[in-house]
Amino acid sequence: MRIATFSIVGFDADKLEWGIGVASRFLAVGAYVPFARAGAGAIATQALANLAYGSEGLALLAGGMSAAETLRALTDADSGRDERQVGVVDARGEAATYTGLACMEWAGGITGPGFAAQGNILAGPEVVEAMGRAFEAETGELGQRLFAALLAGDSAGGDRRGRQGAALKVVRAGGGYGGFNDVVLDLRVDDHPAPVPELGRLMALHALYFGSTPAAEKLPLGEEVLRELQAMARQAGVYLGDIDGQLDAETTAALRLLTGTENLEERIDLPRATIDPPALDFLRERFALGDDPA
Repeated sequence: MRIATFSIVGFDADKLEWGIGVASRFLAVGAYVPFARAGAGAIATQALANLAYGSEGLALLAGGMSAAETLRALTDADSGRDERQVGVVDARGEAATYTGLACMEWAGGITGPGFAAQGNILAGPEVVEAMGRAFEAETGELGQRLFAALLAGDSAGGDRRGRQGAALKVVRAGGGYGGFNDVVLDLRVDDHPAPVPELGRLMALHALYFGSTPAAEKLPLGEEVLRELQAMARQAGVYLGDIDGQLDAETTAALRLLTGTENLEERIDLPRATIDPPALDFLRERFALGDDPA
């Protein structure tokens, strides 16, 4: 299985996050290339991909090996290493990349602080160089930095055979939905004529549903906002009470139903009586109420 692709593995030292961005003219590339484990590191395995590099490499990283040591251990034990390509970041954010001598041109990779970018059957070295510059220039969260790198690589020519799939994966200890797992971000575009821009659309939706608003920017559920929300809940058929701007038991139950139905339960805090502005903006557009919500 020859996965001609460009990818980047990255690390965020402030949040202790590890992740991978990948794009390719390959169906469902996100099912094969990216591997990550919170506290251990991240790996992208591609070209004539040896998928065992993912699980075996993460085990080595979890055992304390560096990125360079892990790459050496994986490739030394693999008779097909000349056709492999791999990028690794370890638990400390050290990065390493490997391109086998038999990988199809253009093939190669670069490393920088907290990242390794690599690709094969690319338009040229400008693809990975653009990815590295974009990753270092972007100041957002790790997922945004990885996406910026993919977008730059795509704009620089990407996979010279064309476009089909793309994916982003980010992990952090306890960073998943409700804190129940480590998966901060796991988005895939399996088959699309413009997979990287489509991945950007999915990222915007993910930010809406699962993003985090700083406490100082959260909007109190005051009377005016509650009147709006009560009217929305009534329009949605989950509230029959008065539009009075009071957060009583009936309104609280209705807002749980309303935000749960719209997948916004992570963006409202009813015990603390706050809502995240992006969620309220979405609901206003979704229900398009007039000037008088009553």
